[in-house]
Amino acid sequence: MIAIIDYDAGNIKSVEKAVHFLGYEAKITRDSREILGADHVILPGVGAFSSAMDKLKEYDLIPVIKEVTDKGTPFLGICLGLQLLYESSEESPGVEGLSILKGQVKKIPEGNGLKIPHMGWNSLSLKGDGRLFKGVSEGSYVYFVHSYYLKAKEEDTVKAVCDYNVTIHASVEKDNIFACQFHPEKSSETGLKMLKNFLEI
Repeated sequence: MIAIIDYDAGNIKSVEKAVHFLGYEAKITRDSREILGADHVILPGVGAFSSAMDKLKEYDLIPVIKEVTDKGTPFLGICLGLQLLYESSEESPGVEGLSILKGQVKKIPEGNGLKIPHMGWNSLSLKGDGRLFKGVSEGSYVYFVHSYYLKAKEEDTVKAVCDYNVTIHASVEKDNIFACQFHPEKSSETGLKMLKNFLEI
């Protein structure tokens, strides 16, 4: 079973729909036993960093997420779910993230006539041999909606980048932990391929 963590963040149903489309059983849940017993765990979401951390605390999900990632269960953070895995965000000064991975989330700089938020399709430049990107072509387009971007401290974890006034660390991978700033569930066949790659790990 695939556990999709429910902490009142948006965009959870579309992830569930994509997982079902790929032929897997998925459950939206905040039950610690179901999350800890799942074959794979997904932390999706859109919204503000501080309110998301507040909800994870309210539902006592922080220790559950840390236990899941520590014990080696394949774990995927999507959009806000990527950002929460890191130490802090300029969106919410003084609010500590999950700190499972090292790095900061920063505001996308304005300029060059580019609108903030970064919303729409952008191409990826692949780095190394990310397992999410098996069978995915260099320069593939994926769908983004965000105003803040990841600057990872561990460069070797970065498996895809894109440019939008700044180099955005668009996807990371470390051991059993995967995360995407873009939305694979909204990125057509390319995104479904990435989700399938994750679910087959």
